[in-house]
Amino acid sequence: MTNIRRMLRFAEEFTDYEIVATLSPQLSWSHIVELLPLSTIEAKLFYAKDIVNRRLGVRELRKQISRKAYERREIANSQLSEASSVPFNVFKDPYLLDILDLKENFLEADLEKAVLAELEKFILEFGQGFTFVERQKRMIIGDEDIVLDLLFYHRILKRLVAVELKIGVFKAAYKGQMELYLKWLDKHERQEGEEAPIGLILCATANREKIELLEMDKAGIAVAEYWTHLPPKNEFEAKIKTILLEAQERLERRKLLSGGKIQKQIDYFYETKDT
Repeated sequence: MTNIRRMLRFAEEFTDYEIVATLSPQLSWSHIVELLPLSTIEAKLFYAKDIVNRRLGVRELRKQISRKAYERREIANSQLSEASSVPFNVFKDPYLLDILDLKENFLEADLEKAVLAELEKFILEFGQGFTFVERQKRMIIGDEDIVLDLLFYHRILKRLVAVELKIGVFKAAYKGQMELYLKWLDKHERQEGEEAPIGLILCATANREKIELLEMDKAGIAVAEYWTHLPPKNEFEAKIKTILLEAQERLERRKLLSGGKIQKQIDYFYETKDT
């Protein structure tokens, strides 16, 4: 009887025949059982497509659900404006690096070594399409020798992705540094038919208000936090929910400012008045 109820629920929730026809032959019943308890159809479809794209087993699916892969992608998306040069559905926020087994007082070099040691798992956090290109990418600008932490290529987006790892709180200076990297890559590494490079800055703590004011996404730069260990499950879920709500609130404020009463009041204040 339980399986019959699950089948009925599946039929009620997955009403788009084309989607079902595409996904269902590649999903086992065990996969579907894991998807049904998810709260939204959007989350169900996200994980269903992830199963198909990356051929996830049930164990890996449970891991992705427990690590809130869908919610973390939505947090990253909600911080992108309509004028963003960063495509949607590419990055996550935060990145969960608890697998790295870092000591409490680790150095930036330790973080890089740990990331590289678990590179295959780390790429899975990025999602489908990423391929590793180079670490410690050397760039010579004038008489200065500059090094980029990690360089990836996204086969679906057809563009280079520069990644910088930072210790501590996000700083405004990181924007200029990443912009320099992206301009160098655009000039010297971008191939014919590729899109402009984009960048990801990973920080221990992301100052979200500062990031919004700097309009990082318009410069083709995303900023995300990394966590080196996970809190208990209930705390983790509460933290993710809080971050997502805050990101959604910022998005709503941005929409309000761009086209609502507040923006009209600001425009009126600044417009030239007859005297």
